[in-house]
Amino acid sequence: MTDMNLTLDLLLRLLVAALLGSLIGLERAYRAKEAGLRTHFLVALGSALFMIVSQYGFEGVLSMSENARLDVSRIAAQVVSGIGFIGAGTIIFQKHAVRGLTTAAGLWVTAAIGLACGGGLYLISTVCTLLVLFGLGALGTIQRKFIEHEE
Repeated sequence: MTDMNLTLDLLLRLLVAALLGSLIGLERAYRAKEAGLRTHFLVALGSALFMIVSQYGFEGVLSMSENARLDVSRIAAQVVSGIGFIGAGTIIFQKHAVRGLTTAAGLWVTAAIGLACGGGLYLISTVCTLLVLFGLGALGTIQRKFIEHEE
């Protein structure tokens, strides 16, 4: 792959991550949740960039020594930990009820989608985004209609 083709591929990865994160963020913003469009956009975009840096950012180190080895999964693992801290900040215990768990989980899966986009896994990222939107929308409606009203 030429340098220009690689650059275009990496830009596409960032754009797809930003788009998919924005779709989830729009759904969250529409429902006036704690983390909306900008937050999900940034989480997906940042996660994709971390994955790209993990995969391609250290190629110069590898060329310096034939014994050099890198584990590209290490940065992805740190993204998961970091998003855990952001998610924890969205969870509130108030009046004997926990709020914000779905928002925290949404940020967590948005980070995973961003990592997948950063790895070039477009189909999986897109299907996962559609499943997230289904889970947040349709499953929320089903839960409100059938589960929460049974008491």
